[in-house]
Amino acid sequence: MVERVARRIAEEIVASAPEGWTRAVLASTAGRGGVSVSGDYTVPGAPGRHNLVPSPFGELTTLAEAVREIRGWASSSLEIACRPSGEYELVAFSDIITSLRGRGGGFQAVLDPGYRLPQPGVEQGEDTAAPAGDPEQAVARFRAYMERRAAILGRPEQLPPPASAAALDEAERRVGRPLPADLRALYAIADGDGLGIEHRYLLGGNAWLSLKHLVSVHADQRERPWYGWELAWDSVVFDADPSDTVRRCGGHPAWLPFASGEDGNYLAVDLAPARNGRPGQVIRIGRDYDEGPAYVADSITSLLGHHVDLLEQGAYETDDDYLSLLEPARGFGPRRIIGEIPATIPPDLQAIHINDAVGPVDLAPLTAAPNLRLLRLNRCATADLAPVRALPVESLHVTLDGGDLTPLEGHRDLTALDLGTTAPIDLAPLRTVPNLRGLDLSRADVRDLTVLADLRDLRYVALTARQWTVLLDEGKAPLTLAAARLADDDAPLDEALTWAARLGLNTADAFRTTGTLGTDGG
Repeated sequence: MVERVARRIAEEIVASAPEGWTRAVLASTAGRGGVSVSGDYTVPGAPGRHNLVPSPFGELTTLAEAVREIRGWASSSLEIACRPSGEYELVAFSDIITSLRGRGGGFQAVLDPGYRLPQPGVEQGEDTAAPAGDPEQAVARFRAYMERRAAILGRPEQLPPPASAAALDEAERRVGRPLPADLRALYAIADGDGLGIEHRYLLGGNAWLSLKHLVSVHADQRERPWYGWELAWDSVVFDADPSDTVRRCGGHPAWLPFASGEDGNYLAVDLAPARNGRPGQVIRIGRDYDEGPAYVADSITSLLGHHVDLLEQGAYETDDDYLSLLEPARGFGPRRIIGEIPATIPPDLQAIHINDAVGPVDLAPLTAAPNLRLLRLNRCATADLAPVRALPVESLHVTLDGGDLTPLEGHRDLTALDLGTTAPIDLAPLRTVPNLRGLDLSRADVRDLTVLADLRDLRYVALTARQWTVLLDEGKAPLTLAAARLADDDAPLDEALTWAARLGLNTADAFRTTGTLGTDGG
């Protein structure tokens, strides 16, 4: 089966080839989670990105299923290489080695599948304030809210029966903590706002979840989603506004989603706030908040008061028998600038992407941004990292045109560094960066790569094949690595398997098959 499907894919690649091609490579990760496809034809004198290979998703799914029957891999990394002569080769391995063609280039190898990078919010100070919510006031505001809605709509809105005390107790047992008193009091009025599949969307356009649904969503949202090392190694969780009210986490067991926008986003009560927050405060989490949660209100009680105020202000609209609140415009996500350094730096700036600047970029103006967490220079360079010394930058993507890494000595916040250079550079200052966990040196000319062996908490490294060879030949690959990247975009999967084996992965059961089109052999 594998040979037959691989042959069909090779036939499609060859049949779609452009004039003058000399080689084609299709790379795919395929399995129960879906299929990705990348790759191109090599055409001398023509840029590869304009000569993309076909994307036979169905046949690649069939191929992955056939490989799974042989090897047992739930998902496979597949590479099919073809030549005009009709010769083709399939190489397949478990997706612990993944092609990054078109997404940074090269291959990624996962050495410790169970490791996850720590979230900065885990170390944040805890609050000492009492909850701001009040169950009696919350009930009074909810009833006033429903009465005002009924007056606007010309009829009362039907809600489900209340949740029983036993159901509330069971929900609290399953989520592992008590509900805020004001939220519990609302569930004693109604078990959400849904009747069957119909919701009233009472909470600012969000469907109020039943207790059963709250428990189910909490189980899914209690941890930060893991999208793999490709995205995670240099990612940042930003601070909410007001600062230090919500932990800088992508997910937390003490966040209880109680309302849904039905778009992957939720309102949640936060039972473990940061030092400036209040237990039971309302936050936004979910699909659009991977970079950090958003603060909404200090309690359910305050949220309901806000909803009543909007009705009194006439900030609503009706459509048939539905009423929608018109919320004031809110900022979305962290304060971010893309393009160039502005003349006036917003003090709440947390991320800046400087693009295509002419000449070395002077980073000194950024010292006016005391909350800057992410700094990226794209297709431009700087000669001096001194301004970064005093900033809480955690993710730094930079090209150095002269200068050195001395300003980063002892930098306690830096966790990820993507470094390019125009001249050889000394990595020794990185020995004193205590929380550095991710490092991409594939764009850098490094004097002594063996310094990496001294970085005791390094979990991810990206290097070119030449750099990896130097490091591995010296026996100085960091022992703490959980993932690594071979950065050469044109490296074949076979080369990546050899590299991964030198890092300690067992690649002996890689699957290979070859054939020549136009013959009966496979």
